[in-house]
Amino acid sequence: MSEQDTGSVSDVLIKYYDGTERTATIVDEEVPYPDGKLIVSRTDPQGIITHANQAFVDMSAYTREELIGTNHYILRHPDMPAVAFQGLWETIESGKKWQGYVKNLRKDGKYYWVKATVIPNIRNGKLVGYTSVRRKPSRSKIRESEALYETLK
Repeated sequence: MSEQDTGSVSDVLIKYYDGTERTATIVDEEVPYPDGKLIVSRTDPQGIITHANQAFVDMSAYTREELIGTNHYILRHPDMPAVAFQGLWETIESGKKWQGYVKNLRKDGKYYWVKATVIPNIRNGKLVGYTSVRRKPSRSKIRESEALYETLK
């Protein structure tokens, strides 16, 4: 990632595992996760979003139309180490549930933290995609995750 810093706002080149990349404006400002809300999305087996609930739309700052048909990695914040997502994919591709803490990037460049659970969707013995449910994380878990992820980058 290359970075051109202008204080609390910077432009960062984000490179994804599939070879695509984009420049995103990063704003060092957290959007608090709303109490009592669940963010829910579904993807196909490749991570392309097929469903986004209203809480997901609201927190991501994208429209539903912008989210549907887009790879879920559009939310990847550059502070998240690639190895965290490697572990997620290895777990869910083996048919197991994954849980972890994730710093997500909003369309407006701000960020929000989630406690995420990702579950493989199996129909008639075949993997058809994944469901992700995100909850409000505790501040202590966010601090632990920030410290861990700093060592993994």
